[in-house]
Amino acid sequence: MIQRIQTLYLLLSAILSGGISFVLPFWTDNNGEVYFLLDLFDTLDWKFVSLLIAFVLSALLSLLSIFQYKNRKQQIVINRINIVVNFYLLGILVYHLLTVPGENQISEKGIGLFIPTLVIVLLVLANKAIQKDERLVKSVDRLR
Repeated sequence: MIQRIQTLYLLLSAILSGGISFVLPFWTDNNGEVYFLLDLFDTLDWKFVSLLIAFVLSALLSLLSIFQYKNRKQQIVINRINIVVNFYLLGILVYHLLTVPGENQISEKGIGLFIPTLVIVLLVLANKAIQKDERLVKSVDRLR
């Protein structure tokens, strides 16, 4: 399980979604106040609450996919669902950044905004490695 490269990709995506996203800043306003993911939860706006839920869901789906190593087809499906969740995250973040009129509230974007993009790349790489394993197993089965 741990020796497979897709497990490392999935573990890294779980760490990015579940841990690093709570540590890295998402943006800084004009007053110099830095906003993290948990700070956005205090506003009780549906967009920000859904961001928190989607980041946690993404981390849980990555961890669930790691433990589905015996069922590769199900692992691929879980990863595809996780990619959709991360596209949702990316869409909500871009929507929020583009709808702020005249940049009144957000002056500097943080590195936390790139987390969904990195997770999507890691999930695609994991799916490619899982498909490669699936092809290898099928080719060995044909030789029997």
